[in-house]
This record gives sequence, structure tokens and C-alpha cells, in this order.
Amino acid sequence: MPDVRAPAKPFLKWAGGKRRLLAQYEPHWPQFEGAYLEPFVGSGAVFFHWQPQRSHLSDINPELVNAYQCVRDYLPELEKQLALHRDRHGRDYYYATRSLSPQDLSPVQRAARLIYLNKTCFNGLYRENSRGEFNVPMGKYKKPSILQSDVLRAASEALQGVDVDLAPFWEVGDRAQPGDFVYFDPPYYPLNATSRFTAYTRHAFGDAEQVQLRDLFATFRERGILAAVSNSDCPQVRELYAEFRSIEISAERAINSKGDRRGRIGELLVLNY
Repeated sequence: MPDVRAPAKPFLKWAGGKRRLLAQYEPHWPQFEGAYLEPFVGSGAVFFHWQPQRSHLSDINPELVNAYQCVRDYLPELEKQLALHRDRHGRDYYYATRSLSPQDLSPVQRAARLIYLNKTCFNGLYRENSRGEFNVPMGKYKKPSILQSDVLRAASEALQGVDVDLAPFWEVGDRAQPGDFVYFDPPYYPLNATSRFTAYTRHAFGDAEQVQLRDLFATFRERGILAAVSNSDCPQVRELYAEFRSIEISAERAINSKGDRRGRIGELLVLNY
């Protein structure tokens, strides 16, 4: 496990975020000499907890990547925009903001819009329709934490000097070098037909992408690159990664719309070391 800097935590809620699982991961985290790479950054819980000195974060979601870049580079302006959202928040304002096209906004306005919607939408869920439009309804929060200056400032400090790029996961194969550590946290393989949620962006992540990820993961061991991948504990994933060591992780389901269907669920942490 790399040395850590000042404590930081995610500034976004994210389905499948790993903040509550870090204690289970810690015994299995490797020592490594090179850089840390995370191509499905999501909430960034793993990065913010360990904060390796050399890191490269990426994702295929342009709004998410822009938010990370603005937290890193334009924090004062971002806080001002979030204060405006906080002061205007209400049902009509939420849906008016949701209907805005990110392409019509400045980078800081886009980032503030994403954070505002993330803090006020149902369950903190990020979901896009086929046109790439955010389509989650407003949540029922009495006092949503729209502007968390302490969290944002700690995250901004942690991100200084960190590359954050818009890129599909497979491009990490061109960037990673021997001695690096790559952590993959992809959309999970669905446990059943009703749990097939992979709409974090308009881009599908189905069986073909799961196989493509496994094949990339397998090449890293041959290249001297340490790698770990999280996924569902199900027969399909166990078969995909049968040649690797798998650690059983106990997680809590948090995105089901019915509270009585949330609870403990098995996940796998697959290691190539």
C-alpha cells in the first residue's frame, strides 16, 4: 500500500463506490514502485483514500472527468457556482437544471451542475438515456449537502499533479508500464435480469466488454503490471477470471429503488499477483 497524504474522500456519490469496502481491500493491496492507474474512476474512493504519489485517473463519462478537472483546477469558481445552486434549490429548479445541455455551459458550470444533480437526485444515482442525457428524478432530501467546501478542498489538494483524462478503459493498456498498479472497477456483471444497470453513460457495457476487460487484465501479468478488478460474485465472473486469485468481498447493495431489497451482497476482488 502506498504512502498517503492528508485525508480526503469522494466529492460525489456513485453507484458501486468503494468507500465502505476499503477496510476489506486493504490486506490485499500490493506494494508497487510505479504509478497508480484507475480507468473507471467513478467516485474515486480508492484513489482518495490511498493517494499514490503518481496517479492517472480516467473514465469514459465526460461530465465526470470534467468535474474532477474543475475540482482540481478551478475550485474557487466551482464553489461559487455550487453556492448559487444551493440557494436556488427546489423542485422546479432541479428539473430546469437537469434539462440544461452541458454543451451550452462553461466547464465550471458543467461541473457544478453535475455535483448539484448528484447531491439532489434520487439515491445519488448517475444514469443517462440513449441520447446521453441525465434522467434521474429528484430525490427526497430535506437539506441536501450541495456545497461541501471541506470535502471539495481536500479532494482538490489530493488531485494536484494528478492526470485526469477522458478515455475508454482499454487505453490504459497503452499507458501502463511494468511496476505500475492498475485498479479496474467496471460496471458489474448483472446478477439477474432485473439488476442489469450499466447506464452510467450512453455507452453499453455488456458481455463483450467484460471479456475485453478480462483479456486486457490477463496481459498485464505477462507485462509485469500489477492489476486488480472488482466485479460481481457470480458464476460468469468466476469463469472469466478462473485462472486468477479471487477474494470474496461482502458489500451492501445501495441502488435498488426498494429499500427492503438492499442488503449484503457478494463481490469479488480479482488479483493478478
